[in-house]
Amino acid sequence: MLTLEHVSFDVKEDRGEKGIIKDLSMTLDDGKFVVITGPNGGGKSTLAKLIAGIERPTGGKIYFDGTDITDMSITDRANMGISFAFQQPVRFKGVQVLDLIRLAAKQNLTAAEACRYLSEVGLCAKDYINREVNASLSGGELKRIEIATVLARATKLSVFDEPEAGIDLWSFQNLIQVFERMRKAIQGSILIISHQERILNIADEIVVIADGQILKQGPKDEVLPGLLGTASAVDVCKFYREGE
Repeated sequence: MLTLEHVSFDVKEDRGEKGIIKDLSMTLDDGKFVVITGPNGGGKSTLAKLIAGIERPTGGKIYFDGTDITDMSITDRANMGISFAFQQPVRFKGVQVLDLIRLAAKQNLTAAEACRYLSEVGLCAKDYINREVNASLSGGELKRIEIATVLARATKLSVFDEPEAGIDLWSFQNLIQVFERMRKAIQGSILIISHQERILNIADEIVVIADGQILKQGPKDEVLPGLLGTASAVDVCKFYREGE
């Protein structure tokens, strides 16, 4: 279980400090598929980075399975069972795809075993397994390889920051199927930052965030109709702030 208690995150600006996340509290139960959505600039990606340990909160506490992880490093959180997939995947010059998947799985997988994870994300494994994770790969290819590494890790909590960014329509359709299979195969929780209706549609719960605060959190069937009935991010905020 992931719990955030009164978490805040401020950044320094010329005019002083600006609050990105403001006294935010939420709980993510085990085995849930949760999508965080809301207007651009509302704090969604920052929240994901706070959970992963890329950023540290300036206030509040974060607990994972009852352990205070607020000041833990990315590595320590990863060892506890938290995976993170970046909106813009990292390139690793000199590292082959096979090596990356082996590192993720923490096993000396055979090429055939590693290829299964690439096939899961719609890549022809024989064309990619020995390639370097560098600039020769497109953004969409890197995105799918990164998701393959998350599948290989099979952690208790997998966090994805806008996984649909930079991938083509076919890849996106395949991505939905990947998440649906993940939901069945992995006993842990999945947390996705996304605006996409098709991803929202397969969620168990939806969290709506704006201006660093939660406007609404609940089962998909309760939250999604309000989102689909609004024409813009401004309308979304108005809809939930006025209590529907």
